Amino acid sequence: MKALAIAATGMNAQQLNLEVIANNIANINTTGFKRARAEFSDLLYQTERLQGVPNRADQSIIPEGANVGLGVKTSAIRNVHIQGALASTGNKFDLALTGPGWFQIEAADGSTLYTRSGAFNTNANGELVTVDGFRVVPAIVVPAQTVEVIVNKSGQVFARIDGQADLQELGQITLATFANEAGLAPMGDNLFRETTASGGATVGVPGDPGYAAIEQGYLESSNVDPVKEITELISAQRAYEMNSKVIKAADEMASVVSQSIR
Repeated sequence: MKALAIAATGMNAQQLNLEVIANNIANINTTGFKRARAEFSDLLYQTERLQGVPNRADQSIIPEGANVGLGVKTSAIRNVHIQGALASTGNKFDLALTGPGWFQIEAADGSTLYTRSGAFNTNANGELVTVDGFRVVPAIVVPAQTVEVIVNKSGQVFARIDGQADLQELGQITLATFANEAGLAPMGDNLFRETTASGGATVGVPGDPGYAAIEQGYLESSNVDPVKEITELISAQRAYEMNSKVIKAADEMASVVSQSIR
């Protein structure tokens, strides 16, 4: 009985959907986190009667066929890259993006990764780094005698050195954008990697058309909406229950046949 296998694919799909929702809720307070959404597509169809052919020789064409679907499959788990709310921290090294764009981070192997989490600090050498110690690209080095760091909306970094009246420019933060942000591969630790699907990075200056502006002293919060996630959770639970009832009904129908044979 095909209904058993079809309903089983539905239960597997909703179990995966639940796992995606659970991950969203778990990261509700993760800086720069982008919620994910599971997307599904139907499986192949088994044709019981073909449309578009004559039912007899030289007779009318059959307008509709009979195609039985064989279930559902996962087609994608897409990260939804929409703006999260800004939270004030007061930390001079915390930077938030308002608009499209990604901070560039140098990984341990020298490759470039990308993040929306601007929770930065300085290491022992004064370099601007992430909470895991990865350097921000391009490199920004804060002098030891710095008493104030200023980052404007265009990504220019200035330092006020103790005993000096004028500000010293330390460098320029640049951002990367992608033709298809959904194609970026999540690496964990709020980092993403460029893929063939995302296309190559286009680097530009914050505040330019198509690039975010920088807000110093703020962090971008997770874009997870608790109400939406609870609604999706209830929907997934109901869909799982309905598929389980289909399996139960199919099993009872099969038992009727077996009992009649006896």
